[in-house]
Amino acid sequence: MRYSEFWELVEEVLGSAHGRELVATLVVGALDNRTAAAALEDGQDPRTVWHALCDELDIPESRRWGADQRRPAPPRR
Repeated sequence: MRYSEFWELVEEVLGSAHGRELVATLVVGALDNRTAAAALEDGQDPRTVWHALCDELDIPESRRWGADQRRPAPPRR
């Protein structure tokens, strides 16, 4: 996931203003008790940060990817 995709999902799933506020202020245990913004600044993978943020906010898997075109393909068998 690219940083631009992370921010698109923040806006789509969490809302523009509210999402950016959560990224800046919500301390997430799975990110070593850092905010998502701090984790990104420290070089953490945006996909890892996104999943940690979603887990912290109890966002179900069905809503995490916003529009269906961003939903990852299921693993091939």
